[in-house]
Amino acid sequence: MNRRRFCCLACAGVTALGATTAVPLAAAHAATQGGIELLRDAETETLLRNFADPLFRAAGIDPGLVRILLVRDDAINSFVTTGNRMVLFSGMIHASTDASEVIGVIAHETGHIFEGHLAMLPDALRQAYIQAIAGMLVAAAAGAAMGNGSAAVAGALGAQHIANRNLLGFTRDMEAQADAAAMRFLDTLHWSARGFLDLLDTLKGEESLITANQDPYVQTHPLTQDRIDYVAHHVAESPWSKAPLPAGFDSRYQLVRAKLDAFLKPSSLTLARVAATDTSAPARYARAIALYRLSHTAPALALLKGLEAQDPGNPWFHELEGQVLFDGGRPREAIAPYQEALRLAPGAELIRGELARAMIETGDPALLRPAVTQLQIAIAAAPDQAEFWQALADAYGRLGAIGQAQLASAEAAMVRGDIARAKGFAIAAEKQLPPGPDRLRAQDISNATKKENLEGF
Repeated sequence: MNRRRFCCLACAGVTALGATTAVPLAAAHAATQGGIELLRDAETETLLRNFADPLFRAAGIDPGLVRILLVRDDAINSFVTTGNRMVLFSGMIHASTDASEVIGVIAHETGHIFEGHLAMLPDALRQAYIQAIAGMLVAAAAGAAMGNGSAAVAGALGAQHIANRNLLGFTRDMEAQADAAAMRFLDTLHWSARGFLDLLDTLKGEESLITANQDPYVQTHPLTQDRIDYVAHHVAESPWSKAPLPAGFDSRYQLVRAKLDAFLKPSSLTLARVAATDTSAPARYARAIALYRLSHTAPALALLKGLEAQDPGNPWFHELEGQVLFDGGRPREAIAPYQEALRLAPGAELIRGELARAMIETGDPALLRPAVTQLQIAIAAAPDQAEFWQALADAYGRLGAIGQAQLASAEAAMVRGDIARAKGFAIAAEKQLPPGPDRLRAQDISNATKKENLEGF
């Protein structure tokens, strides 16, 4: 996978991220739009929230105001962007050997939000841009006067270098401030910063690589020796540097890390790398996923049953069992494990959506209304999931509720950014639906898709 470079404090990526759709990780792929792939997985998202929410509260930030996104990319990077989005790359999780390293990164990014850097950076970028343009104009004028095009090019590049250097100096200050804030948040929670120091030490070695081979984190989070020395001094002085993380944090992290690797890397590689004789839970989890992806349903289910017996309170083993059965053409059998997963993790709306899909795919008319109910609950919590809307359209279509099916299809198209289809479905729904809230919603979508109303919708 090609490495893509993002700034730690990204202002330019908001539109692309906002427009990108994604599907659950258990579907073995992520939807791509604008070159960005977002991964959705209830287990991973729950764990990242368990890491992040205490840090947000320690910073005086309402956790509900920050959205955490996982981008599929092998590079090691993370950033925060306007709209209080915190973005982690899958490569960051792969490269972090334990939970404390990822927690340190989240603490650092929380520091950027706390310090208000998101509001400062646009002006810094604007000033750097103005400085670069002014330098280019001066260089071009000088080159023209001398009749020397090479001088103009060299001068323009020099002006750009000066602007970039000044902006880098500004972001170095931001990085130091974010580090200091992160250390305070970790101490408040009695969590160790040693993992963050370990990650910085590991990444420091990348500075010797040529730029093309460096991970973006090194380029977008300036790793000055002062930064590393500061964190090292904190680790040496903090009374919490040897304190263990909350129970279950690292064991659950190892499962998530194994899961991501097994879904995102070739299954043959997973089976070759993870020995069948390794009886640890992460190893069996990874092998179960690899076997499932290769359509070896029976051995995958056998491994999952063993994991469930060992840890019956883990909802994610049951969720994956439901996925294996569903994708194996056994939707009715998938319902029970999905229901158990949802019982153990009632807030996991991705699981609720998968349960509804299984109900619909049984072809049992008696399960269509319960599926609609499940989808309505899921959509209320996550209205930006096009897959939920599409499943709802399917259920309504099978029930013969054509107007509601068309309205749900219009909603799905709006989430995907397919304006033409959204308008077509909304107009059709408006003709079918009786007066009431659904018809008004169809009219709203139809009006919103008019050219003069599209901006900012």
